[in-house]
Amino acid sequence: MKKIFTFILVLFFFSFGNVLSKESFFKEAKNYFDKKKFEKSKFLFQRNIVFNPKHADSYLYLAKIFKIEENENEELKNVNTTLLLDPKNEEALYMLIDIKLKRSNFTEAKELQKKFEIACTSLCGKRDSIKKRLKNFDTSNES
Repeated sequence: MKKIFTFILVLFFFSFGNVLSKESFFKEAKNYFDKKKFEKSKFLFQRNIVFNPKHADSYLYLAKIFKIEENENEELKNVNTTLLLDPKNEEALYMLIDIKLKRSNFTEAKELQKKFEIACTSLCGKRDSIKKRLKNFDTSNES
């Protein structure tokens, strides 16, 4: 009986410690990201996703890293995953609009702009930038 109790106790502490370590992956990755140590942060964000595949912020930060690395395909993949998990994530919406504008996909960018305006709370200042870029496209099409 003592062995079973000890086993259960050890298992409980192991599980609890594992949960705590999962939580710290994101915090540690964010810390490295803030210090511009992108390779270390990328590894930890990916590791966090292994333990918590529905952690939208990990995908968002991976998208930011891939943007810095100028890997647009990986950036797009992670932005799309962020939006799949959190459809109103305004930062991911803005990043997706930016990608669509770079790829000259203005129809999709306009549709995303509408979603962004509904979702924006902290990045609302970016609305003017989006409108200006879309307006520049409309003006160049009229010529």
